[in-house]
Amino acid sequence: MNKGVLMEKLAGKVAIVSGSGRGIGREIALRLAGEGAAVVVNDLDAEPAEQTVADILASGGRAIACPGSVTADGFAERFVQTAVHNFGGVDIIINNAGFTWDAVIQKTTDEQWDTILDVHLKAPFRILRAAQPVISAAVKAAQSAGEPVPCRKVVNISSVAGLGGNPGQANYASAKAGVIGLTKTIAKEWGRYNVTANTVAFGMIRTRLTEAAASGDSTIDIDGREIKVGVSAQLLEQMASQIPLGRSGTPEEAAGAVLLFCLPESDYISAQTVVCGGGFSI
Repeated sequence: MNKGVLMEKLAGKVAIVSGSGRGIGREIALRLAGEGAAVVVNDLDAEPAEQTVADILASGGRAIACPGSVTADGFAERFVQTAVHNFGGVDIIINNAGFTWDAVIQKTTDEQWDTILDVHLKAPFRILRAAQPVISAAVKAAQSAGEPVPCRKVVNISSVAGLGGNPGQANYASAKAGVIGLTKTIAKEWGRYNVTANTVAFGMIRTRLTEAAASGDSTIDIDGREIKVGVSAQLLEQMASQIPLGRSGTPEEAAGAVLLFCLPESDYISAQTVVCGGGFSI
């Protein structure tokens, strides 16, 4: 991971990445750390968050864990302040945490709707709100000292479901569509801070939430709820047939799309949505 200072494009940067103990989020954290950023790793469970941190540290990077639910009251402030207290600020914000809880609309309960909107839309909003005073103060301090204001980055994760809808996912599609609106608004509000805000909308990426359920009854525990996850092998094949590259993506490839918006090469790109979906179009 440690490639030397000359190769590290994010040296000196501090990143917070929600949902980064597993899957795509873990790969994002590893890629950012590999480019020299200090990373605050979050996961609902402490063990995977600590494992990601351990792997970063073992490779010569800098990281610290901040476990907990992104929907919990006070989490956003704790997440941001973990970065400030341990690494001195916040330069990169990746809102990645989430899961699905599917049903056709007539069978979707208020709890299902609220839960998915909370994790995918309200939590990013809270994290960004908590980060604003930190970023504003850093910008003012740089300006007062006559120093250049570095470009900071926000990358919010959406989905092709948020762009084109998806049967059985009224809650998820609505939340992911909202993420795009939130991102565009942040781009306009925070441009004066030299912050870019962009969205990566994932297509079919193979993670524990999309892998074919071996028994057809795979679940994960979210705050005491058993949420059914997994996609049948038949549906995965059908979806792959609609992707020009002919396959679903890997977490590493998904992380690469996010990394693009964090690098200096993207400093003049903002308010954009890029689909990481192997050429899949709505």
